[in-house]
Amino acid sequence: MKKRKVPLRKSVVSGEMKPKKELIRIAKSKEGEVSIDPTGKKPGRGAYVAIEPEEVEKAWKKKILDRVLETELTDDFYQELLDYVTHQKARRELFSNE
Repeated sequence: MKKRKVPLRKSVVSGEMKPKKELIRIAKSKEGEVSIDPTGKKPGRGAYVAIEPEEVEKAWKKKILDRVLETELTDDFYQELLDYVTHQKARRELFSNE
């Protein structure tokens, strides 16, 4: 059986190349609207962050996503992203034991 190539993406916070499934994509549409993209398929400019709460907090503190996506993000967006990442990490830990 042929082994499939695992798509890699670079985290904008740590600069590490990781499998796409271990990262979350934040997409910026042409209209300038920024949103969390769980499918990884929304149109627009994308930036990847690892599914680690520490990495999201670092991005929030240093405003890394603001710089990468060339826009100004609200604290509410960063809080929503932090909640989402924390939830996803908990789900992974819960279901990875099966």
